[in-house]
Amino acid sequence: MLEYAWTLLILIGLEGLLSADNALVLAVIAKHLPDKQKKRAIDLGIYLAFIFRFAAIFLITFIADIWQVQAIGAAYLIYLGGKHVYKNVFSSKGDDSSEEANKPGSGFWPTVAKIGIADIAFAIDSILAAVALAVTLPNTPLPKFGGMDGGKFGIIVLASVAGLILIKFAANWFVKLLDVRPGLETTAYLIVAWVGVKLAVITLAHKDVGVLPAHFPHSAIWTIIFWAVLLGIAVIGWFVSGKTGAGNKINDGSSS
Repeated sequence: MLEYAWTLLILIGLEGLLSADNALVLAVIAKHLPDKQKKRAIDLGIYLAFIFRFAAIFLITFIADIWQVQAIGAAYLIYLGGKHVYKNVFSSKGDDSSEEANKPGSGFWPTVAKIGIADIAFAIDSILAAVALAVTLPNTPLPKFGGMDGGKFGIIVLASVAGLILIKFAANWFVKLLDVRPGLETTAYLIVAWVGVKLAVITLAHKDVGVLPAHFPHSAIWTIIFWAVLLGIAVIGWFVSGKTGAGNKINDGSSS
């Protein structure tokens, strides 16, 4: 029981770390919706993601071999982040939230679908990490589920539920933060693109792709690089957005 409890705590901590970038992606996707619909869209997208994760535990061996799922997710996130940054940095038109909200495919249900798909892209790596830890646990008298011991299956399900709950609350917090400090939006999209790079690295290390060593995505070197760059983007973006916000207030005051 102690070994199972300790493993569950480790998995919840791991899910907590993974939920930060996942939640930011969901918040950015839902940002263009009216305030009343943002939270509902995130909630429904996460419910869809939970259904997928529960099914994925049964099919983990099969799903782990579909590297194309993460490749599509990586391409989508890099495109999403790159497009926004290009429009805001290199294009004179900038980003128009009202125009974005009126684009085809930007309504409530299409947004829910995008949120569900985005979380599916994150789910495979998360479940693989959980399975890798759970399989080392001793067997229990519980019946088998999904081809594994019932106790191990239960630990993975509990960790997945905890991760999705963390993502839910973190995503709603990020939505509020982006409303209070809109200057952080470009920073958020940079992080979205960087998360896409992380998924691309996982894809390139897949055994059927073989561009990178299979152990590289989970190595200490890549973990340090990923978090150092992500935190660097976040810290720099925070200070830059703060100066921009102050500048806007000054400009607004002088014009009035």
